[in-house]
Amino acid sequence: MFAEVILPLPLYSTFTYSIPADMRGDVGVGTRVLVQFGTRKFYTGIISSIHDSAPVGYEVKEISALLDSSPIVRYPQLRLWEWIASYYLCSPGEVYKAALPTGLKPESSTVVSLNPDFDLTELEGSLSETDASIIQLLDSEKKLSVGDIEKTIKSPNILTRLKPLLDRGVVEISEKIVERYAPKVEKMIALDAKRGDHDALHAMMDIVARSKRRERALIAYLDLSGWMQEQSPLREVTRQALIERSGATPAILKAMEEKGIFRFYKKVVNRFHSEVADLLPPASLSPAQEKAKAEILNAFRDRQVALLHGVTGSGKTEIYTHLIHTTLEAGRQVLFLVPEISLTTQLTDRLRKFFGERLLVYHSKFTDNERVDIWKRLLHSNDPLLILGARSSVFLPFANLGLVIVDEEHEASFKQYDPAPRYNARDTAIMLASMHGAKTLLGSATPAVDTYYKASEGKYGLITLSERFEGAELPEVETVDMRDQKKRKLNKGIFSAPLHLAVDTALKEKKQALLFQNRRGFAPFVVCDSCGWSPRCVNCDVSLVYHKYSDQLRCHYCGYAIPRPAVCPACGSNSVEVYGYGTERIAEETHLAFPEARVSRMDLDTTRNKNSYQEIIEEFASHDTDILVGTQMLSKGLDFGDVTVVGVLGADSLLNFPDFRSNERAFNMLEQVAGRAGRRAEKGRVVIQTSDPDNAVLAFVKAHDYQGFYRREIQSRRRLLYPPFSRIINIYLKNKDPHMAEEGARLMADALRNVFGARVLGPEKPFVSRIATWYLQSIMLKIEATASMTKVKHILRTLYESLARDRRIKSSIIYYDVDPS
Repeated sequence: MFAEVILPLPLYSTFTYSIPADMRGDVGVGTRVLVQFGTRKFYTGIISSIHDSAPVGYEVKEISALLDSSPIVRYPQLRLWEWIASYYLCSPGEVYKAALPTGLKPESSTVVSLNPDFDLTELEGSLSETDASIIQLLDSEKKLSVGDIEKTIKSPNILTRLKPLLDRGVVEISEKIVERYAPKVEKMIALDAKRGDHDALHAMMDIVARSKRRERALIAYLDLSGWMQEQSPLREVTRQALIERSGATPAILKAMEEKGIFRFYKKVVNRFHSEVADLLPPASLSPAQEKAKAEILNAFRDRQVALLHGVTGSGKTEIYTHLIHTTLEAGRQVLFLVPEISLTTQLTDRLRKFFGERLLVYHSKFTDNERVDIWKRLLHSNDPLLILGARSSVFLPFANLGLVIVDEEHEASFKQYDPAPRYNARDTAIMLASMHGAKTLLGSATPAVDTYYKASEGKYGLITLSERFEGAELPEVETVDMRDQKKRKLNKGIFSAPLHLAVDTALKEKKQALLFQNRRGFAPFVVCDSCGWSPRCVNCDVSLVYHKYSDQLRCHYCGYAIPRPAVCPACGSNSVEVYGYGTERIAEETHLAFPEARVSRMDLDTTRNKNSYQEIIEEFASHDTDILVGTQMLSKGLDFGDVTVVGVLGADSLLNFPDFRSNERAFNMLEQVAGRAGRRAEKGRVVIQTSDPDNAVLAFVKAHDYQGFYRREIQSRRRLLYPPFSRIINIYLKNKDPHMAEEGARLMADALRNVFGARVLGPEKPFVSRIATWYLQSIMLKIEATASMTKVKHILRTLYESLARDRRIKSSIIYYDVDPS
């Protein structure tokens, strides 16, 4: 018997291993196995199929170990992995690596130890100080990784020191299997007597009678466990709960264990247990919401997918809640996808009131142990559960999926860029739902042009919700010409006169304001005013951004950082100045402009910790913050009732990006961030600061006219044959040598033109042409919408294989971005 095994490697195939005789009754599709790959390395693989066809031409290794008694991955998941690998032109191993939490992928780690057969006395007098330190360390610690040796010895390039020791036989290198997952375990306490044995209880009471603290501990246990109420189930008691209730110390409880009163045991517990008092029914819907809900259910009768186009603040979440409730009551599971972790933070509290412990939250800010717990909960349960999460949630092991909701479906955040698989979670969720026979509801105030086209053409159901909840009005949008403001000296720093007045008025009325700038850091540009020197990343083709809180210049692509120089390194003058505004600088200037206001900031720098989103949002929701400054995170569906003013401080960077989707992205982001204002009774005001107030996109935003924007955009796409009237695959080639990158891209583009002709555009350097020391070239393949993408992808794979021996291709990394966002 043989197994095809998926390994977490970027290789375009599965690998065949033989199944040992003693495993044959236990292995199955979806189970994890430990296999040797190469001469030393061990990986955790997933069995994708089992067969009896022996491979020809090479010796097959045996599976080293079976890690599961039952599958860790369900069959529908494997089908989804196959679809992702095929559609997005990546390897099954890359999908597997992205899909499984790290804790479910034990791997081998290289460890170093002393050779027990080597006589160390032979080395006397011939060792350097570093070599002697290594041997002394290994003698005391037995086995250590190379990294641990480097940290302890505090010597870089420790491998160069280990090689001579290895060649002489002094040390050995082996592989140690590293298991990363650890379940949460709590210490429990129980009475060491059968329930109902009152004689034993009386004897215990006599023993503790001489100690008030022990007596309190025993009485507290009886109360917490309900031991005396024999008609009710016995409740388990944690040691910590007993300590808190009785005031006993661990030493007292240990003494009571020795007296035969208590016994201790350990139990694996749920990391996500939360007490919810009484669950509430979903809130009543308005007539407009009821109508929209009925239209959604009607659309689901003959279509798998429906689009809910509801203006900002129309109450789409309330409709989602009713649909979730219906699906859970029918015994099926729901996936609720959102584009940003900050949205899971705000939605969790709203949904927990209705669904209690049936709500699970899943995203990348959770620890790996927490994500494994959620995975296992879904894997071992067919219970009706609601999963709220960001894009990685599509990989979870659903058993009985009935509904998928993709909120803010237009968001580019649903697209994974690096590393592979470069999937779009929205499109993957639609495929996931179809594989489970579930329905998909897409929701947005500004649907993606491709999505709205499919809905208007009848492929998806289309439901429109054109009024805000409880009659709230859409905000008034004003554009301010910053060239005119500066010419007339009306602006106060970054604030135009209209925006400054609007924020000031809101604060006086005890309302709140959002300030939007899609650049983090303090200042995006640093320049020497004397000689024009500007710091650039040594690894990437970008300028360094100044971050004041750390007084560093940083690259936002690779993380390279240097201190801000006191004098110009080129000319020696002290005229190094910063230019432009990031969120950090805007927050600082907002403090100065409104000294009485409490200002907070939400961007990547302030939300790195797991609970950062929660803290920032809770502070703003409870009015501990008056003005919130942030990046695009602010535009994604956040709901704050007292925000009456939204200021957009840098609209020009959105409007002037060289990409066919730039108008769509700009309209969506501006309309969405505008939609954060005036979501209750009081009408909101939005001030957009720009140097191009006559831009057509801004006119549509001012009128909240999605239909007008869509008609203009779809005509342009039709004329230029861009999606949805074509399909795009961007082909990227990267190489450490810029000339090899250019030559390899030219070779590939010529080969592509021989097959696809004028459908091939490029090669050219991307907007950022060097990232992390890799030089990039891009080729665009624009295919007719009716063409067979399966055939196109087969041609691409065949063409790559025919060129693979050429040194320009062989030395390069080539990857594909299908349906770029």
